[in-house]
Amino acid sequence: MHLALAGITVESYHSGGDMAIEYGEEGLVGFLGLRSVGVIDDSAGMKDRTGDREMKQIVILSGKGGSSKMAVATALAHLASQENPIVLADADVDTCNLKLVLTPRPLEAHDFTREQMDTVDQGRNRGCAFCLGVCPFTAIGISPGRRSGREFPAGDPHGPAGCVSCLCRFLVGGVSMGNDVVGRWFQSDTRFGPLLHAQLFAGRENSSKLVRLVKQKARELGQAEGREFLLINGPGGMGCSAIAACSGVDLALLVVEPTAAGFYDLKQVTAVLRYLGVPSLVCLNKHDLDALRTDQMERLCSSMGVMVVGRIPFNNVIIRSMVHGKTITEYSSNTVSRNIEQIWAWIKAILGSR
Repeated sequence: MHLALAGITVESYHSGGDMAIEYGEEGLVGFLGLRSVGVIDDSAGMKDRTGDREMKQIVILSGKGGSSKMAVATALAHLASQENPIVLADADVDTCNLKLVLTPRPLEAHDFTREQMDTVDQGRNRGCAFCLGVCPFTAIGISPGRRSGREFPAGDPHGPAGCVSCLCRFLVGGVSMGNDVVGRWFQSDTRFGPLLHAQLFAGRENSSKLVRLVKQKARELGQAEGREFLLINGPGGMGCSAIAACSGVDLALLVVEPTAAGFYDLKQVTAVLRYLGVPSLVCLNKHDLDALRTDQMERLCSSMGVMVVGRIPFNNVIIRSMVHGKTITEYSSNTVSRNIEQIWAWIKAILGSR
């Protein structure tokens, strides 16, 4: 059985360096690294999709920022919400931008705290300064306060990393543990469905923990309300927060541009996704600006067994739609929106959506 999507019949795929032709549903499954129809490799943390209706999780990644990942993510949210109940998660907690287009209405707000924050208890501090030599992050310094003619260590509120080295070694009670508020997370309502998002305060750490928290809350809400899809707007780069965003999801969509940085990001992100066992698809944005680089990236995708499901041309309509606070698919029917509609058709077919 062939799969026809947006007027395109799937007839070939790349596997292991050789081109296989005239394949049906089994070929598509093989292309994506799936073992059999409706079953994803166990390493991806997915279950058989033939007999259940579990919520499907999709993450949109980009590697570097500025590749129109948010525009694609919000457009997919619009298209998905027209057919199925969905829940959204903005895992880009350092620069959460979905709210610029979705105009969410906050329902809940919660503090996000960093656990095991080291603090110096000046009331019990003897002023021996032993902890200065213990702290590997030089987060403890000398304060101008005096007691019995001595200067005391004073904790830097932005320095402690929670390693508890001083607590283990400094046993007289002058160092204690506490919590530090480093960000906030929110549950909001949008015109497409509930949105879980967060803001990590400037200069603070533990963004990957905040990403996992946002995903967990979105997953719990989606499962409780019986929603079909969880769409995750992933963070830029490929650090710990991006890995936290894509681990355990059903499918990843990479939005990349035909540039030197995009070429490098494509290799890095697909390597991480392959290690995590997450099937991936690629969308080439602004593909018409550099035909040679686009051809090189398509060849790279083919050699890695990654399907290119969208080729978005350069078009200022993306900027105009954002200025009006709308997704590209809401704003007008154009070449960009039609390409994104085709991407959504691929995603539905691959995940087995009815």
